[in-house]
Amino acid sequence: MSLPRLYAIVDASCFSTGEALLAAAEELARGGVSLLQLRNKTGDAAAILQQARALRARFSRAEAPAPHAPVLIMNDRADLCLAAEFDGVHVGQDDLSPESARRIIGPERRLGVSTHNPEQVAEADQTSADYIAIGPVFATASKANPDPVIGLAGVRKARSLTKKPLVAIGGITRQNCRSVIEAGADSVAVISDLVREPRKSAEEFLQILG
Repeated sequence: MSLPRLYAIVDASCFSTGEALLAAAEELARGGVSLLQLRNKTGDAAAILQQARALRARFSRAEAPAPHAPVLIMNDRADLCLAAEFDGVHVGQDDLSPESARRIIGPERRLGVSTHNPEQVAEADQTSADYIAIGPVFATASKANPDPVIGLAGVRKARSLTKKPLVAIGGITRQNCRSVIEAGADSVAVISDLVREPRKSAEEFLQILG
């Protein structure tokens, strides 16, 4: 599979209401985002599922805000990925193993896995994951207890260990995203720098990333 240069993540903790999250997702799509992950680390399963179904419904309407509705990825929960009819799931080191997630979602949906060091990258390369995320590249405020920063050298090392599509994540902004691609990442995952003026921000990222 190929990845777009920009992998947008809408994190529930960044929005005051569910409607604000949905509105931001629509604006991101209008700005050209074609891959979007829903991340909710604090909600219970019922709340996350409700949010996910609302997001799926928002992009299933005839008047969808983009020529093509974005591919929707569920963070952590393979079961909710199925229940909400999302297109894939992304698992971390403390979630289901990639192969357990694959058994749940089947062969057609997309599967991503987070890694934070060369050993984890090498291990993920042997799984059925469609893409591997590596980070945090830079310091990030989106995690309560982030893993050690790997820097651009960490991205280059990860690139040398896998031929799978590589997503860099962690502290990536319009100011530094180009350097991350040049270090070997196929895509950059962004949370914080897309929250304000989502459409304009997405358009600027895509222009910079080329």
